[in-house]
Amino acid sequence: MIKKKICMLGAFAVGKTSLVQQYVYSIFSEKYHTTVGVKVDKKKISLEEREIDLILWDLHGEDGFQEVRMSYLRGASGCLYVIDGTRRATLDVALDLRKRAEDAIGVVPFILVFNKWDLEQEWEIDQPTMDRLAEEGAVVIRTSAKTGQQVEEAFRSLAEMMLEG
Repeated sequence: MIKKKICMLGAFAVGKTSLVQQYVYSIFSEKYHTTVGVKVDKKKISLEEREIDLILWDLHGEDGFQEVRMSYLRGASGCLYVIDGTRRATLDVALDLRKRAEDAIGVVPFILVFNKWDLEQEWEIDQPTMDRLAEEGAVVIRTSAKTGQQVEEAFRSLAEMMLEG
């Protein structure tokens, strides 16, 4: 059995916990629960005829008062940087976290997950911005934890990238 640790990083209230809940349990809750520290979930998947245990570390959201403990990242095989499409500032937080994570653990596969696709009419982040990030080498995926749109694809794509690396 192959085990791979994935860290979910981003600003507070971007949907990290909701994405994990949708992916692992196929549920979505409108209630907001602040993650304190870290919450760990697991999901077993089959990929390229191999069984993989994904260990999902949902790290508390970063804001001006509480910074992510970089020690939580140790042993990570990949990261999902979650951005709330309705809040432009969350992109800056995610990009800063990516730089700090790479300084702490080195370069690992990652995906920029633009969440809250179901609220696209309220988005503050435009397509040219996402295109530019993709041109710079980032994998960019739009998701909705609420509807489940592309949630499976985001985790599966990262798992494939981790197996290649």
